[in-house]
Amino acid sequence: MQPESKPESFYKVVRRSLARRRLKLAEVCPPDSAVARRVFEEYGAIYVASERVAVPPVAVFINKNEAEEFQKQTGWKRAVFADTEIELQPAALNALVAARVEAQAEGLSITPRGGREAGRRSFDDSLRLWNSRVVPAIEHWTERERLSTEEAARLQNLAVADQVAAVLELEKRNIFFSKDFTKPILRSVAAPGASQHISMLAFDVAEFQTARVREILAAHGWFQTVVSDLPHFTFLDWREAELPSRGLKKVEMAEQIFWIPNV
Repeated sequence: MQPESKPESFYKVVRRSLARRRLKLAEVCPPDSAVARRVFEEYGAIYVASERVAVPPVAVFINKNEAEEFQKQTGWKRAVFADTEIELQPAALNALVAARVEAQAEGLSITPRGGREAGRRSFDDSLRLWNSRVVPAIEHWTERERLSTEEAARLQNLAVADQVAAVLELEKRNIFFSKDFTKPILRSVAAPGASQHISMLAFDVAEFQTARVREILAAHGWFQTVVSDLPHFTFLDWREAELPSRGLKKVEMAEQIFWIPNV
């Protein structure tokens, strides 16, 4: 058995990958934005995906119009999985359908977790999911007197971009905004406008705990890339053996393998 390859530097690889797409790192992830940098390092695996797919021109879409324009220009395909219509970029959907066919041949299933939102999502979807974590967390930490009433009110009323920055700062004090209040929010839900689902390159799999399903998905270019988000798979369109050379490192958690940016 050959030893695993040492992963390349993510930033070294991603600069080359973006250049081939006529994009610049400083434009995708502005160096003066701590939020963009954090998002990029959490969810940036899509930026080293094969050139058969499109990647967003920015790490974080700032509004609904930006996200809709990207999706419109990129385009998507539809397929029905377990009575649920799923929309993804064409190459991603084709690979997912092929994986499902292979799984079915072995008596296994690949189905969406969470309905249509398992695939393509809108900016508004990402904002609603963000609020589903932030609003209960504000109440939780206020009740425990980790946030004052004044801090809570201010946080609640901030503009979206400012609220994201404030939440990430509060988490440095172990005031976490994930669903169970024990881990960073970005490992529970994406910041509004930053979800890989908006890029139409992510699919939440109901059968994520089945090892053979994960193997089949990997054989078709689908990998787990967000640590602790177990159902979430990302279409990278590479073989697993190629991922270290794409700037991704392997992290094992909960008996599952995640491929994340090597930063």
